[in-house]
Amino acid sequence: MKNIFYTSILLVLTLFVSTTIQAQNSQNHTKNDYVVVTKKVAQLQPIILTAEALKAEEGKDFGDFEVIICGQNIGDITDPEKINKFIEKAEKAGVTIVACGFSLDKFKIERASVPKAIKIVENGILYNFQLQKQDYKNLSL
Repeated sequence: MKNIFYTSILLVLTLFVSTTIQAQNSQNHTKNDYVVVTKKVAQLQPIILTAEALKAEEGKDFGDFEVIICGQNIGDITDPEKINKFIEKAEKAGVTIVACGFSLDKFKIERASVPKAIKIVENGILYNFQLQKQDYKNLSL
């Protein structure tokens, strides 16, 4: 009789612990976040299309999607003919465009000439690594 009692208590405790662990795992489920580093504004087209496809595929599991632009062609983000169409598409797709401040400084691009819709970070490479530490999936083009 004691064995049945102890076995029943052990079974109930096992079920309780198992249920608690499953609940914690479902609460810890995070969204899928992405970061892409590119040197060319023209690459925003396929990057944004990719973000749209992932958003459609993942639904509520889709998280942040950021594109960091750096390098010698950083000045292209100040040319309305080259960047405006991508800013509109990015906003609709939930994509954040980020400019590397280090590149802006190196290639003497005035920060005031960067469109307000583009976020500026001091160091795009460092920012990329910081996002990777936060489990962002990353790609460099």
